[in-house]
Amino acid sequence: MGLIERRLAGQDLGVAILLDAVVHQDGGAQVVTLFFDRLIAAEEVIPPEGSVAEEAGAVGDARILRYRLPQDAHPRFTICGEAFDLTCAPSECGLFEGQNAFIAQRNGESAEIVLQWLAYHIETQGLEAAVVLDRAPPGAEDGFAAALREGLESHALPCQVVMVQSPVPLGKPDLPPEAHPFCVSESPGKDRMKVPPSSPWNSPLGAFSVYEIMRIRFLAQARAVANIDVHDLMVETDTSVFDAAATAEGGLITLFGRHCYPWRVRAGQKAHFGDHICVQFDATGGRQRWCIAPAKSAPDAVWRLVRVGNARPDSTLTMGFYRHMLLRHPTRSISKIVPKTSLIEHEPLLQLSATTWGHKPVRMPELAVTSKETGRGRCAIVTTMKNEGPFILEWLAYHRAIGFDDFLIYTNDCTDGTDTMLEMLQSKSLVQHRDNPFRQMDMRPQHAALHSADDEQIVKDATWVACIDVDEYVNIKCGDGTLDALFAAVPDANMIAMTWRLFGNGDLHGFEDRPIIEQFQRCAPEYARKPHQAWGFKTLFRNIGLFRKLGVHRPKGLNPQLWEEINWVNGSGAPMPRSMFRNGWRSTINTYGYDLVQLNHYAVRSAESFLVKRDRGRVNHVERDQGLAYWFRMNNNYAEDHSIARMVPAMRAELDRLLSDPEIAAAHAHSVDRHRAKIAELKATPNYAAFYAELTGARLEKLSRLHRHFGANVFLKGPSSIPDDVLERDPDKDWFFTVDHDGETQH
Repeated sequence: MGLIERRLAGQDLGVAILLDAVVHQDGGAQVVTLFFDRLIAAEEVIPPEGSVAEEAGAVGDARILRYRLPQDAHPRFTICGEAFDLTCAPSECGLFEGQNAFIAQRNGESAEIVLQWLAYHIETQGLEAAVVLDRAPPGAEDGFAAALREGLESHALPCQVVMVQSPVPLGKPDLPPEAHPFCVSESPGKDRMKVPPSSPWNSPLGAFSVYEIMRIRFLAQARAVANIDVHDLMVETDTSVFDAAATAEGGLITLFGRHCYPWRVRAGQKAHFGDHICVQFDATGGRQRWCIAPAKSAPDAVWRLVRVGNARPDSTLTMGFYRHMLLRHPTRSISKIVPKTSLIEHEPLLQLSATTWGHKPVRMPELAVTSKETGRGRCAIVTTMKNEGPFILEWLAYHRAIGFDDFLIYTNDCTDGTDTMLEMLQSKSLVQHRDNPFRQMDMRPQHAALHSADDEQIVKDATWVACIDVDEYVNIKCGDGTLDALFAAVPDANMIAMTWRLFGNGDLHGFEDRPIIEQFQRCAPEYARKPHQAWGFKTLFRNIGLFRKLGVHRPKGLNPQLWEEINWVNGSGAPMPRSMFRNGWRSTINTYGYDLVQLNHYAVRSAESFLVKRDRGRVNHVERDQGLAYWFRMNNNYAEDHSIARMVPAMRAELDRLLSDPEIAAAHAHSVDRHRAKIAELKATPNYAAFYAELTGARLEKLSRLHRHFGANVFLKGPSSIPDDVLERDPDKDWFFTVDHDGETQH
């Protein structure tokens, strides 16, 4: 028992990289197996005279070649025209004959971690041996081998460990160190990470044939071999992983790994297995590995990283393990490797921490939903506006008519009287108006407004909240069309996703001072997967502390302890999947629904009003132009929908009541005049005149009825990507057109 150090017999040959050369004796001959890093052709390798090529294989893009050499032959091979005297490593499979063994990688983990890993599995799985591939470069002075040897001896661990190093790097050359958060699949914010230079010495493993190397050098005669790494712990059950493989049909079982994390590690302390008490509530899939009984497996089985080739695992036997992510990816902030809004405490890990490790981890804070009245309560809308004066009163009247009580409206840089009107409406207790603090906060206007709104009493007091823009109308299709009818239809829901229905201009080009919901009835069909904006949604949510802050499309910052309290339904009242809980903002083929409620999105209105919209800019994506591509995406006139028309009388009654106030009527008239003046000003310029002519031309009118036939790239490239012959096709026939990323057509 103890530590044995070995090296792969690899070398950079110049023409190719040899990962290892393994020799074993068989019937008076020496059998040499060569492992290359690429798919070198068999004819490019010429063995010594008198040799026989036995077989050729590969693991991925790495060639494996085997030759039977005469007993006294010197291993001099000609490879790609050059002669090389190869040093071959002897097979030592007798070391682990009949034993339960692990095969694992170590990529920077400490000897302390490896010793704890060994001790745990000796106790719970009957581990007897381990082959650990140490990814450290030759000559690395990290003290790992000495510390591991000392620990094995001082703890008297009954386990034989072979530590294998490689003289050539085995990692992927285009990735950063494996420990870096960039290499974690669920790590948030990868697009903003500062990624260190790549190094194949510590990047994620790329030479997957090392598992075959370990098989023929050390493990072919073991009783059973499990493939997990030094930060993985098998789940303890009544049957060990090795016994399970030994009794499995074909001698092979699949291991499924689940990532686990600490909530936090105490300052100044190293991360420990026992700190890992959390899992992701919305995680899907997991790590796949394997355990095999070599004597029972297929003779041509090929060991790989996540599976065994040419072998079928026993479908009736699977076992689990936990991957302790902070040991693999050390970082001072857990949020660098996992969204903390996805973490929940996991009782089996809490038990393991307490009973096996005797550890006291940092627990998640206990939270409960905020106590709110069980009834409807007050319903509030938070929004941002800029130069929307002509459209405010109708929008306000409509949403008051369907049951919204409070309106918190942020404005910035208005020139058409929008802010003045809102100040006056605030003085009449109809809305609350705020100047948008986006410049002081160095944020986009919409994000700054929502961030500020979190602290407003009107939001804190609201039972239901939604972030709805002035070109969006909550269209309730059940009951009498009010919020009360919607709440009655989904009485247990505390979140309601209202999917956009894109409404086009219906070929109405001139601005008219009359209600939007009366003018525009042409829209996208309900089944409208493209463009991706077509199925965006806004969320009406119960304000009970499930989330920490407002968001444009839905509340954000999930308190994960409360995820099971979420009862989120779509616009048809069907449950939303937990995969949407943290950051979903767009409906899918499985989640879109319009039966109870939809959000009518009048993103373009008339062509003349769109000129003003383009001129004023966007409140969120301020750097993006609202040009022809935007008009094309959002102006969908394929279908018709009159479902909101039944609410026109109620809206009209409330609008008339508002306009009966002379001050309100005057403010509205002023904004309408300013809007018309701006339209005239823009149309008088050559650029906007040409833009308006294109908006109102026959080509874009026809394209607005063809959306359902186009792929996503068409909407990204814009209307110029569509040939004239496509324009002439029948919109009611079944056909499809798209372009690739370079603009090449695909029918």
